[in-house]
Amino acid sequence: MQIASAIASEPTASGAWVVEVTNTTFARAAGASPASAASTGVAVPTGSKLTRPHAASPESSATATLTRTAGQGTTRLDRLCPYRKASTVADDNTKVILSCALTGAVTTKKHCAAIPYTPVEIAEEARRAYEAGACVVHIHARNDDGSPTWAKPVFEQIMAETKARCPVLINWSTGGGGPMSERVSHLALRPAIAALNMGSMNYAKWNAAKQQFAFNFVFTNSFDDITAFARTMKEHNVKPEMECFDVGHTNSHRVLAELGLLAAPYHFSFIMGVLGGIPATARHLAFQAEQVPVGSRWKVIGISREQWPLAMAALSLGGDVRVGLEDNFYLPNGEMAKSNGELVAAAVELVKLSGRTVATLEDTKRILWPEGGAN
Repeated sequence: MQIASAIASEPTASGAWVVEVTNTTFARAAGASPASAASTGVAVPTGSKLTRPHAASPESSATATLTRTAGQGTTRLDRLCPYRKASTVADDNTKVILSCALTGAVTTKKHCAAIPYTPVEIAEEARRAYEAGACVVHIHARNDDGSPTWAKPVFEQIMAETKARCPVLINWSTGGGGPMSERVSHLALRPAIAALNMGSMNYAKWNAAKQQFAFNFVFTNSFDDITAFARTMKEHNVKPEMECFDVGHTNSHRVLAELGLLAAPYHFSFIMGVLGGIPATARHLAFQAEQVPVGSRWKVIGISREQWPLAMAALSLGGDVRVGLEDNFYLPNGEMAKSNGELVAAAVELVKLSGRTVATLEDTKRILWPEGGAN
């Protein structure tokens, strides 16, 4: 039986140790010949511990703990490495962070009378969501007629009205149409979190009964735009919420990590239920969750009728949950919600049934900012 060996060389100029993992024998089907991994060079942050991924079941495994006081090293993990880096950040999966997307940018009061438009209406919905159990509210700005806007003064008024009513953590949208200059200016208001769309895609919703698209467009997010958003977020101490519609989007976080634009724990959102993205099933959600670095936080965003089944799947897998009128109008019993607070209250009941507990505001800050410093 082969034993994996780890050999540490001298540290690199960046302060990282280079570890070579050789001759690792992995589990195999009965009768199959052993498979040995090729030698793989991996740059590992100082003080990190190498562990095998839970998806693999080696017949034997080895871990290497490297300690170095000078330099932080690099976060780069070679994609061929059979190990995942263990996080130094505590990951409390007994707590569920509930988020609420209050309004969105597309649907109107004609679709659902409870959708808020004005800063006061949005702030009132934020209060209802917070009082029901949400600690984060995701916000798009609108004009008084319901049309979307990137006007910084409108975001500023929304923030002031919301903070006057409750201490909920604010998460600005940055996605959609409009020039980059408009879509980043409101980040200077320093919300706690901002959405960061992680890739381009065909973005559509198909109505099978009518045999037509409810909406259909190309959602463009180039790597140049993604890194520009991430740099602006870092400049203003805003935590990126990486919105991922497919597995390629999820794995693109590696670029931002290598550029030093992400702070642990990383924060992912898996959007499911949009045609052009990953299928909205529990199996695909589990696959997405397997892609993130150990110690990261992730949540599911189920669109329309997919919201509640996916919320239950996320709770069983250790993830967090987002609900809200941006994503879905209906309660689990099929009734249209009269407020975002009703949707959050329904999510709270699911959390209780799962055997987990809803994170408080202080829990949420401790989990997402273990060293403090949230806006």
